[in-house]
Amino acid sequence: MNRFDFDVAILGGGSAGYAAARTAAGAGLRTVVIEGGDEVGGLCILRGCMPTKALLYAAEVMHLASHPGPWGIRAGKVSFDFKRVMERKNLLIQDFADYRVKQLNAGKFEFIRANAKFVDEHTVEVNPMVGRADLPVGQDARQRAPARKIRAKNFIIATGSNVAPSPLPQLVEVGFITSDDALALKRLPKSLIVLGGGPTACEFAQFFARFGVKVTLVQRSEHILKEFDADAAEEIEKVFRREGIKVFTGTRLVDAKRNGKFKTVSFEHEGKTVSVSTEEILFTLGRVPNTASLNLAKTGVKTEGRRIIANEFMQTSAPHIYTGGDCTGPHEIVHIAVQQGEIAARNIANPNSARIDYRLLISVVFTEPQVAFVGLTEKEAKTRGISFLAASYSFNDHGKSLIMEAKDGFVKLLADPKSGEIIGGACVGPAGGELLHEIVAAMAKRMTVQELAVMPHYHPTLAEIWTYPAEELAEKVR
Repeated sequence: MNRFDFDVAILGGGSAGYAAARTAAGAGLRTVVIEGGDEVGGLCILRGCMPTKALLYAAEVMHLASHPGPWGIRAGKVSFDFKRVMERKNLLIQDFADYRVKQLNAGKFEFIRANAKFVDEHTVEVNPMVGRADLPVGQDARQRAPARKIRAKNFIIATGSNVAPSPLPQLVEVGFITSDDALALKRLPKSLIVLGGGPTACEFAQFFARFGVKVTLVQRSEHILKEFDADAAEEIEKVFRREGIKVFTGTRLVDAKRNGKFKTVSFEHEGKTVSVSTEEILFTLGRVPNTASLNLAKTGVKTEGRRIIANEFMQTSAPHIYTGGDCTGPHEIVHIAVQQGEIAARNIANPNSARIDYRLLISVVFTEPQVAFVGLTEKEAKTRGISFLAASYSFNDHGKSLIMEAKDGFVKLLADPKSGEIIGGACVGPAGGELLHEIVAAMAKRMTVQELAVMPHYHPTLAEIWTYPAEELAEKVR
């Protein structure tokens, strides 16, 4: 230990970094967390999961209040105060961020506000920020002190991700907002082009549309939400168009330019060039690992592009350096980042004692209806050559969803054709992210469709819809 300042140094204080630090310190390792962001909390708290879901819930309340007719209710003209919508979001996020800062400064490990880069495989140079370490943001926290060097026996890299660069130089010249910028808007644009069709793009598209913005969504792939099965994507596309969102899929961006007060994006679609002019452009074409400034060449850590390559123990090609979160992927999901951080720390404390398992991969998109899956999709199963049986059941033929006027979507189960074990589940529908966790629990215990089919469900509930595809598949398994 005389050679090292710490047993483990963790670069990044977001979800993966904090989980790693908590685990490492709990195992008795002398631990330091080095966080270089202007704000403390990580993507999920500051610019991802929590702020976007706060806004989406406001949009859902707005939508329900504006469409009360099916229940025989008259509400009159429904209006909103965008400033108050954003203030509520900001207060929630400040509370979450303050609590994370409190956790990081609780004394269980050292916490340093600084940017870090490797100077050799066991040493990082840090440029500490002068000021109170408990400040999530502020001018004092951004002032720099003289550089110092920290040596650690092991490292965990959890530096997260940044917004991906634009694939079209003209977009940079015209200007656009990112998802980060959208969360800080002072006023709503009257019209908006959303570039991208992933979860972030879809969530923001519906949020803006429900608050009266004229939205056009432009997606390169054949469908939005390309990681999901086509039937799920088609259901959301149907809802989006019904709510007035213009959806273009199967496109290729070709140009962008200013046209007076408007910004115009041109793209190829079905053999023709289409141009759309709006007040603003929202760029949501993904994120890239935040590793460029780490000087990884000094460490022997191998990367694929900017993404750090790791094995099932979250160990990189440099045996003493581990990783977790968006900087390694392959799934940019917060609960997986937490798992990866914990596994990395556990394996430093006790080598090869824990492995990451993506069998229970969960993904949820918080549109309305919500879109969620766990385990295998039909697309993934076919790609990997895995045999399966599949069955679906629609919410437009289900008691509780009919009561709620929540008729869009379906549930789907995938099962092993011989054993009947559930190997995948999907839900497009009301509270889809919540309902999916019944299948997560079932898969965690490796339940079969036969067992799920006979499990009691209260009537009328949304959850009982799972029994219908389970019963159908149970009859097919032999």
